[in-house]
Amino acid sequence: MENLKTAIIDIGSNTIRLVLYSYDKNEGLREFGNIKTVARLRTYILPSGEMSEEGILLLTDILNSFKLILADYRVTDVKAAATAAVRQAINNAEIIARMKEKTGLSIDILSEEEEAYYGFVAVANSMDTPSAITIDIGGGSTEITVFKNKKLQKTISFPFGTVSLMQKFVRGTIISTDEREQLRSFVTNQFSSVEWMKEIKLPVIAIGGSARNIAQIHQQQMDYPLSGVHQYEMKLNNLVDLQNQLTKLTFEELKQLDGLSSDRADSIVLALEVFIALMTAVHTDVIQISKKGLREGLIISRVLQENPQAYDKYNVFDDNARRLALTYNRSEKEVETLVQLASQFYEQCCQLNLLIYEENDFQLLRRAARVYAIGEYIELDSSSQHTFYLISNQSINGLSHVERVKLALLASYKNRDYFQRFAEPFETWISKDDLKKLRDFGAILKFVYALNMTKRNVVKNMAMEKVDDHIQLVISTSERAIAEFAQAEKQKKHIERVFKKTVQLVFNEEGRI
Repeated sequence: MENLKTAIIDIGSNTIRLVLYSYDKNEGLREFGNIKTVARLRTYILPSGEMSEEGILLLTDILNSFKLILADYRVTDVKAAATAAVRQAINNAEIIARMKEKTGLSIDILSEEEEAYYGFVAVANSMDTPSAITIDIGGGSTEITVFKNKKLQKTISFPFGTVSLMQKFVRGTIISTDEREQLRSFVTNQFSSVEWMKEIKLPVIAIGGSARNIAQIHQQQMDYPLSGVHQYEMKLNNLVDLQNQLTKLTFEELKQLDGLSSDRADSIVLALEVFIALMTAVHTDVIQISKKGLREGLIISRVLQENPQAYDKYNVFDDNARRLALTYNRSEKEVETLVQLASQFYEQCCQLNLLIYEENDFQLLRRAARVYAIGEYIELDSSSQHTFYLISNQSINGLSHVERVKLALLASYKNRDYFQRFAEPFETWISKDDLKKLRDFGAILKFVYALNMTKRNVVKNMAMEKVDDHIQLVISTSERAIAEFAQAEKQKKHIERVFKKTVQLVFNEEGRI
């Protein structure tokens, strides 16, 4: 699969969404359109179990509207998938047939197991958490999976979601205290009835719009310094506090709340109850948010069928770093050179006891080398500022938010003043010792980057030794490297501050006497 332009239509119980994707083997998966319509199909399920004519006509109208958009974008490869509302309707065969007749779209009804599986696929290939329990609250069902070491262990689907819970428990616009108690008891009993869910003690990963909205509200209240909710982490007490705050607000106040979509104003407290009940049932204090879910799972599964090497769920960041570097005009050869030089430099520093080897530090340095100074793509003179912004303000699959900040601090290192300026909003996130270590690693990367300033990849090896009261660094090149020598001499002051010793540079052209 060299190039793919495709669309996923996700027919949920609460919303119906059209998402447009392009896939390129080098650039990976890119979302270039996302259109959501709130339909609440679950409310059109009659007591008889059938979806009403009104609901079927609404679905037909929305799908025909989506077809106009698909035509404008010239996307003909379309996957339409329906979940709980259509799945639970006893006349679903008629619904599928009528959609084919009236819209020309073939719709697959996903089973509970398939819906849960695709959510797992999305999480496993976009987050570095090795083991967790996932929860995806839809409008009409809630899917839960357990995975360990990125291998799916169990799945279960509960026949309730935010819309069906509202229908069952909420008489007014928003849930009352008594109704909330009844809802809590119901959900708690549902979860406690599943024997294997007890004592799992793994972090919970929440998928879907309700989870994203909860994270956005929390970030707004905290004046959170980063953008994006993917891999955002909260604690159980954060959810309880948020729930207590939201239950005091009127429906109109909820609709105006920053971070909360107005169409979820009546259901967000219900979603919080479900998350809290699950965390309590499995005895965990940590919940992480995944921006990737069913739709991404569908398209990732398709790509993997064509090319099993397209994703590596055990090295999520590495694949994304390659694409990130490529996006900002960094060649694979240049990245390879920077990673090799940074690795050699660090390992030799450790051999001379200038640094203490730690595997996590080594991996962080290598990661930062892959994206160092990518802000040059925007402007050379202010590449440090642009690099920090580009890395810290976009979700990077495989990195937690703290890891993203650390990567941004390293990859953007210019000098101590800039480092301090960028680090200041995050001083409560990272210890002083770790900040010092990051500053030293940034200085190393600044120097290493100078060794390839012409991007000709002429520096091949280096050897470091202590000579009297200074450090001698012998650098082997494949050809003359006048520019690299001059730039390295200029930038060696950064590593001299780290070593607290003078550094002498010796450049040797291989084969030249």
